[in-house]
Amino acid sequence: MKNYKYIGLLLLSIGVASCDVNNELDIIEAEAIPEVALNTNGLDFSTYISVGASFTAGYTDGAMFIAAQENSFPNILAGKFGTEFIQPLMNDNIGGLVYGGTAVQPPRFYFNGAGPARLPAMPTTELTTVLSGPFHNFGAPGAKSFHLGVPGYGALNPYFGRMASSPSASVLGDALATNPTFFTLSEIGGNDVLGYALSGGSGVDQTGNFDPSSYGGSDITDPNVFASVFSGMVSALTANGAKGVVANVPYITDLANFTTVPYNPVPLDAATAGAVSGAFASYNGGIQQAFAYLVAVTPMTQEMADAEIAKRTISFSAGQNAVLLVDEYLTDLSAFGIPSYRQSAADDLLLLASSTVIGTTVGGNPQYINGVTVPLGDQWVLTPEEQSAIMTATDAYNTTIAAVASSNPNVALVDFKGVLTEASSGIQFDAYTMTTSLVTGGLVSLDGVHLTARGYALMANKILAATDAEFGSNFTSATNGLAKAGDYPTNYSAMLR
Repeated sequence: MKNYKYIGLLLLSIGVASCDVNNELDIIEAEAIPEVALNTNGLDFSTYISVGASFTAGYTDGAMFIAAQENSFPNILAGKFGTEFIQPLMNDNIGGLVYGGTAVQPPRFYFNGAGPARLPAMPTTELTTVLSGPFHNFGAPGAKSFHLGVPGYGALNPYFGRMASSPSASVLGDALATNPTFFTLSEIGGNDVLGYALSGGSGVDQTGNFDPSSYGGSDITDPNVFASVFSGMVSALTANGAKGVVANVPYITDLANFTTVPYNPVPLDAATAGAVSGAFASYNGGIQQAFAYLVAVTPMTQEMADAEIAKRTISFSAGQNAVLLVDEYLTDLSAFGIPSYRQSAADDLLLLASSTVIGTTVGGNPQYINGVTVPLGDQWVLTPEEQSAIMTATDAYNTTIAAVASSNPNVALVDFKGVLTEASSGIQFDAYTMTTSLVTGGLVSLDGVHLTARGYALMANKILAATDAEFGSNFTSATNGLAKAGDYPTNYSAMLR
């Protein structure tokens, strides 16, 4: 007890003594960061315009709406350029379009706690209302490269129709009429492969067909057609001395729309798996007999036959299972009465929309289950062959873009393909590491294709960096020369209307 007594007295004396000590520390002044003035090195931003498709327009979460347009990368750039920038704003933050009171384009997605869901609200933007210009953002969602020069394109694309200067106007014609001093030409070529990708490769690869008027909406544009259109646009935009930045095309299959749904999303217990596998016993036996015949009467080797038999054999087991699908690239066995079925593999890409189909019943019959006993159609899956067609076309487009940029001293090139590739594993933007993951990645919006506001801010910064590198400006080092990640959201509240 005596020890505790003395310890207490000691603490008391320390406490009393401390009253005589000045405990206030000198304030350490934060080191002043010197301001760096913006130097545009003679660039003229007085009439800045943006030409492109949905990314240029600020399309986000599956729709166009005011907040997304205000956070579009061209509007962010215009703020850094200090120039007026007029956009064809929608009527609301709901998104979507109406025609005569009927919704013809759906409202935007929002995060409902489990995943993307359409906002339960009625759009208010009337499709037939034409706005008064002039405008500076010529982003037309859905436009392919060869659409931008088509007279009367507003009749085919309601987003451009809302802003077209006349019924016979073209996107490029209206853009040139502003007499731009600086421009961005972005994602040209993206929609030339995106429609094919979003249709699961059900369109046609039109490589070799130089007549785009014969293309379907889900077809891949011939690289020569693209080259002619793109080089013509750049020549027209720079004819009067305007400078600008062009962007190459990412591999769109890196986007969340194509990477979110795993190839094996079907959970089965042992009993169900055994029953389903048993139902395909005759199919498995049939393909073995068919290939045995083909080996005997055609140049097909046994090794080739064994490889395809293994690929086509249908087998389910307890746990996660690959989906049943139709593959048009398999050997045609229709003469034997055998359909082109197989199960998905790790190198297949299931579209985001397939998640709403896999596991559902056909006609309410519990024996007919999509992806299990009923194969998924071609529109839900990108096979390796279809992915290769997309990448081949993309590479050809990018070869043209790089060549045009390098041959024109008024044009800088920004590598968006490299940005998206880096973002697949993580790209740094201020304090944030952004990825292409749906919902959580911060870069790609809830539709799995277009960017978030923060993603568009990163895009703007990459354009500013390319501008510095080519034209000698200093946006990347100037005080407040770049967009800040924290100023831009990665999602919009369902309450925003």
